[in-house]
Amino acid sequence: MSCLLRSSLSDTGCLRTLIKARLSTSCLKYSDNSFDTKVENKTINRLKEPEPFVNYAKQSENLKHFANGALVVVKKEEEYTLPHPIWSKEEAEEVEVTHRKPEGFTDNLAYITVSAMRLGFDIFSGYKLQLRLGTLDERAVLIRCIFLETVAGVPGFAAGMIRHLSSLRKMERDHGWIHTLIEEAENERMHLMTFLQLRHPGPLFRGSVILTQLVFTAAFSMAYVVSPHFCHRFVGYLEEQAVVTYSDILQKMDEGKLPMWSRLPAPEIAAKYWKLGEGAMMRDVILAIRADEAHHRVVNHTLGDMDLKQKNPFGPGE
Repeated sequence: MSCLLRSSLSDTGCLRTLIKARLSTSCLKYSDNSFDTKVENKTINRLKEPEPFVNYAKQSENLKHFANGALVVVKKEEEYTLPHPIWSKEEAEEVEVTHRKPEGFTDNLAYITVSAMRLGFDIFSGYKLQLRLGTLDERAVLIRCIFLETVAGVPGFAAGMIRHLSSLRKMERDHGWIHTLIEEAENERMHLMTFLQLRHPGPLFRGSVILTQLVFTAAFSMAYVVSPHFCHRFVGYLEEQAVVTYSDILQKMDEGKLPMWSRLPAPEIAAKYWKLGEGAMMRDVILAIRADEAHHRVVNHTLGDMDLKQKNPFGPGE
């Protein structure tokens, strides 16, 4: 090494020795002499040559740390979910049905739109008739919940995507809105995954979901481009109705009108996601879902009041 330090940079022999030394001590030790020759002769571009990466992959198969199963970390399924609130028993039980009074044209338009959608869906699905006749059972409630959650998972993701693209296009910070919107979308999707543990919809139902998703996603995305304030207020009112729906379900469970659900243990995916603990029942799951919807109600009404460039007041999982 001292010889190298004393030599001038113009000394070709020492420079070649230095290159070989660097190659021999690098993390990738290539066994192919022809490749070493090509590097020395500068006849290839190492950034474009696939050979070293192929050699490294072959050598990696024999490395001890790849073969030692104890060092391979396998993530638990729940670790793949985004941060989200875990509700205490008191928080879940104390959720109340609330309503924000519309103020101005945008608020009133959002509220009228949600009210019209709710009325139309209640009539079309037969929900109002079943309520009047007293024939509402677990099957009807489950079908309703599954369909509504396929719709509820759209706004957060669509809004997050639009804000993400806007941030890229304008080369500006998003101020933390995107993560909250994506967390909301995943949270709604987890509601759906929970209900799907109890029923697998048929082809007709799936077809109606696909059609609704196409129409609603396109309409909401265009509306968000035009008026994000309208869309957040729309989702806020939508979540108000979701709280009403799940409160009605809880009331019927407590009255003994949904006996199968009253005795049903919580699906495993729900127990893990909301950390419900041992002995959790379906009622605990509905309580957690209702608390999520109440939280989305607060988040979207808050975002609807804010300027689009204000900092998001909700941190990850808040």
